[in-house]
Amino acid sequence: MKTINILALLILFLESSCSNSINNKKGNSNSETDFGSLSDDSLLSLVQYRTFQYFWDGAEPVSGMARERYHVDGIYPENDKNVITTGGSGFGVMAILVGIERGFITREEVLKRFQKNISFLEKADRFHGAFSHWIYGETGKAKPFSPGDNGADIVETAYLMQGLLAVRQYFREGNEQEKALSSDIDKLWREVEWNWFTRGGEKVLYWHWSPDYYWDMNFAVRGYNECLILYVLAASSPTYPVSADTYHQGWARNGAIKTDREKYGYVLTLNHNGAEEYGGPLFWAHYSYLGLDPRHLKDKYADYWQQNKNQALINWQWCVRNPNNFAGYSKVCWGLTAGYSVNGYAAHSPGEHNDLGVISPTAAISSIPYTPDQSLNAIKHFYYEHGDKIWGKYGFYDAFSEQYNWYPQKYLAIDQGPAIVMIENYRTGLLWDLFMSCPEIENGLIKLGFTSRQDN
Repeated sequence: MKTINILALLILFLESSCSNSINNKKGNSNSETDFGSLSDDSLLSLVQYRTFQYFWDGAEPVSGMARERYHVDGIYPENDKNVITTGGSGFGVMAILVGIERGFITREEVLKRFQKNISFLEKADRFHGAFSHWIYGETGKAKPFSPGDNGADIVETAYLMQGLLAVRQYFREGNEQEKALSSDIDKLWREVEWNWFTRGGEKVLYWHWSPDYYWDMNFAVRGYNECLILYVLAASSPTYPVSADTYHQGWARNGAIKTDREKYGYVLTLNHNGAEEYGGPLFWAHYSYLGLDPRHLKDKYADYWQQNKNQALINWQWCVRNPNNFAGYSKVCWGLTAGYSVNGYAAHSPGEHNDLGVISPTAAISSIPYTPDQSLNAIKHFYYEHGDKIWGKYGFYDAFSEQYNWYPQKYLAIDQGPAIVMIENYRTGLLWDLFMSCPEIENGLIKLGFTSRQDN
């Protein structure tokens, strides 16, 4: 039986009261200021409530974990409706914690769901403690992500562990069952052999390992991209840690990660092997920072708050200026990141060849800590001006294009999760507070040479 408390009912009532306004305005993108009747706070709660349901009602039924995708039409590639995503499930457990705090679901129901999740993970395929990118929800067996990639994905495992550590901290002082849950999570965390992924002691972490193909994928994780959280967790491990040198020589490329690139007056101090002139897709500023608090996070390479804020502002400015002249782009309709595209899947980002005329709502929404005004205006525009063309039972659909009159009714877990989590971090700092309260993380950051809010 689904639980909806008084707050959730109020949210649904408020949405219903605005439905005529939405339906009357949908498809009309001429107005950039008439945003309708919901307060900003109520609209954010509504977006969080709907997005939360992706991870609650929309979960894979056997495992209770996050499905990789949900398509309203019921048509799935390779019949993968019940394939779960490891990283997206990490985002999902954080989203469910938001659900407790926002009153969308009870703590007791969440405890039962998380117990189900952990029981599933304990029995699922693991490879030196790490999980695969995709897992069959019915069996716990690894589903190959690509040829040669049928084993461990240490980056996806890092996203999962970031979320699980937040859950561990949330329940650690609770009743006996809650403490037992935290203990079970701690065991999973301690069993990840992070240092195995240095491939025998190299000063870099490798993304994949397979019991059949070994290191054939040969993908060394070097910055800058979405993987900072991997190195933070690997350095923080109480059981299988990597050295600080692995971070500095591997991730930071002996200092080559630094740059002094500037666009539109915004400085980017980090680069991805010099390849991303405008800062890359916006998920780089989201995935690692759902738990890792960037507000005072600095090391000798960057001020991570300023890096992320400037990347988001460059992304916004690109869409405002719209050099490719795509229909619909404006100061309130922006956001380029990885997700569904007109022809499959693409890592949309600023740049002549990387901008394909596709807006991903999660990009602007998940950037709300960095760009509150621009993100709030985008949320209002998406909700009131596009209406049910891009809004469904699990919140905003993954992507759309006015240029190509393309409005697929599809969701991806890795895009839904950051939206609800980063809204909450903007509102209360909930997930940042939980993750940063882990003593291992504090020690790991010090080990790598970071200063953070604990040091202020």
